[in-house]
Formats: sequence, structure tokens, C-alpha cells
Amino acid sequence: MSGPPDIVTFGCRLNTFESEVIRDRAAGLDDTIIFNTCAVTKEAERQARQAIRKARRQRPGSKIIVTGCAAQVNANTFARMPEVDRVIGNTEKLTEAAYHSETQILVGDIMTVQETAGHLVEGFEGRARAFVQVQQGCDHRCTFCIIPYGRGNSRSAPIGEITNQVRTLAENGYSEIVLTGVDITSYGADLPGRPSLGQMMRRLLVQVPELPRLRLSSIDCVEIDDDLMRLIEAEPRLMPHFHLSLQAGDDKTLKRMKRRHGRDDAIAICNTIRARRPDVVFGADLIAGFPTETEAMFQRSLDLIDECGLTWLHVFPYSTRPGTPAALMPQVPGDIRRKRAARLRQAGEAAATRFLDSLVGATATVLIEQNSTGRTEHFAPVQSDVALHDGSLATLRIVGREGDALRGELTT
Repeated sequence: MSGPPDIVTFGCRLNTFESEVIRDRAAGLDDTIIFNTCAVTKEAERQARQAIRKARRQRPGSKIIVTGCAAQVNANTFARMPEVDRVIGNTEKLTEAAYHSETQILVGDIMTVQETAGHLVEGFEGRARAFVQVQQGCDHRCTFCIIPYGRGNSRSAPIGEITNQVRTLAENGYSEIVLTGVDITSYGADLPGRPSLGQMMRRLLVQVPELPRLRLSSIDCVEIDDDLMRLIEAEPRLMPHFHLSLQAGDDKTLKRMKRRHGRDDAIAICNTIRARRPDVVFGADLIAGFPTETEAMFQRSLDLIDECGLTWLHVFPYSTRPGTPAALMPQVPGDIRRKRAARLRQAGEAAATRFLDSLVGATATVLIEQNSTGRTEHFAPVQSDVALHDGSLATLRIVGREGDALRGELTT
């Protein structure tokens, strides 16, 4: 079997973006499978190893390259797998030279990297929206997180490079751009003049007026700057859907996580944004069963769903990561973690169902992704009653809900 490299992506939206860069940089490699891995949980690494073994069984003659965060922090573990031919680090994976090297382990010291290079991608295969990396790395050290050691310290892409990339994607027909990174609300602290995320976005929207929709990936609730708040309130092209990195709703848990916000901060920012943009919808990351979490502490996280008015939840049972401070804390038994995660997911599913039902009878602008299905401004999934082109924006009247998706009719 021969052909262009196949790329298997795990994890976050930033990895999705970088896989498109890899697709360009590794062009010309025959019969190669590249695994772009995630290290956010032990389960993510286990799934990557399982997928690698399966790929080797199915394609015994193919070359297998492993990269991404898990490869960065555990290069030797992957290199020892008999199925793996090469391991490439997170910085190296974005260079063409890495894919033409014969070095088995090509993984540098990520903490010494100072710049975020501009990687212009003119399209995203099979996607209606495009992701643009505006920031990389993280300067914070949450006690549960290994990601800074996979991504390095925070560094930002220059505004001019971001603008050029977004303009090119808009010219190529993409109606929605998602700004992504590891800690995007820290954007600009390392750039001349220290422009904030909101300042960058304001300039971007002015300079690329042809872009219909701009969306943010996960943001930190205590780092929303004044410019960003003004955009949230007044800019219709900024989608009213914000995913918050909350993690927990109990102050002791948040302190032990070494988060920078408290429970009241999370509630206050949701109330403030909702007052300025009443149609806003919030998503959030929540961890169940963090070390030392009691039932009462967990209940405060569960209650936060209603108190913040959260709709789209990403729920994770706590995953012990060797080398992190949280791994040394008293652990919650695994079965309790899983049960608490299930309770959070159940509450999240109920909140999402209530929100979807509230949209019935309304009109929404839907970005069609594939098979005439797409997402509203609030990221609600919709199935159109008629065939529509992938990547198009369609105005649909919401006529009902079927399971976890809406049904829409094309307006005349």
C-alpha cells in the first residue's frame, strides 16, 4: 500500500490544527501513519498505544511515526514499542526536515522554545470550519496537568501573521474560524506592546471584514480583558458560545488544583457576560474525583452547572499523572471518580436537552458541516430538511428535536 501519509489525531483543537500543518510538512511520505497524540490523561495515552498496535496489525508494512504531547513527555515509552518506527517532538513535528530525518527519537527541550512560528494552512480537509493557532504553551502549573511539559511556556503568534492566515482561509471559502491555543487568554504577554486577546481579535475583525463567524476555544474566566468583553457585548460576528476552563466548583478543590479563580469568580463572569449578551451559551471543562474531593466538595461542582447556567460540558474523571503534584495527594478511589463523572455528564445532558428544546420555533444561522448537518451560532447541532452544501451558511427554522440534535427547515 502506498500514498500520502495518514494522520490520526487525538485530543484538543490545537492538535487538530497542527495535524493540518503536519499533513503539509510530511507530504510525499509513502505508506506512513502519523499519530498526533494527547497527554491530558493516562487514558488518552492508552488509546493512542492501542491505536498504534491496531494499525501495525492492519498494515504490517507501513511506517509508523508518533508525535504530539504524549510523545513529547514520554518519548522513550513510545520508542520502545516494537510497532513504532520514529518519535518526533511537538516543536519538531511542525518542520518539514523532521519527516526526512532518520533519527529514531527527534524530541528537543520544549521549555527552551521561544517563538510560535506562523504555519499558514489554506484549508482543513473534511471540515467546514478552520482552526487558527494564536498561542502555544502555558506558564501556569496546575497541579493535575502535564501539558506545559508537552507544550512549553506560553508564546504568541504575531497579530499580522494571524490576520494573514485568517484572510487566506476566508478567501478559500471558510465561513467560521476558531481561534485556538493552550491558554489563549494569556495571548500577547510575550509580544511587543503586550496586546491582549481582545485587542488582537478586534484588529482581526476590522482587517478581515469578509469573515462571517469567529469563535473561541477554551478560555480562562479570570483573564477576560476589557476589549474581549466589549466584543462579546457588541460584535455579532463573535459567536455567543464560550467554553470556560473551570475544572471544579469547590474553592478548596480549585486551590489544590492551583487554579487562578474561585467559585464566585466563575459565577460572576457568567452573570456578567449573560447580562451583556443575553443569548450566550457556556460550555465548561469539569474534573470529577480530584484528590481529596469529598461528596460535599463534589456537590458544589455539580451545583455549579445550574449556578453558572452551563450547557455544553466536557467531563473527565481525574486521571493520575506521574510527575504532577496532584499525583502525590490522597487519591479518590477510581470507582467513585467514575460515578461522579457519570453524575456530572447526566446533569450536563439534561442541561443540553433543555437548551435544545428552548430553540424549537426559533430561527438560526447554521454552518453546514457534512450530510446537511451543522452547528448554530451557539454550537447546537442541526439536521436540515433539504440537502445543503458543506461549508455553506443556511438560515433554518428549528422545528423540533430528535435525541441530541435539532431538526431545521430552510426558510424562504
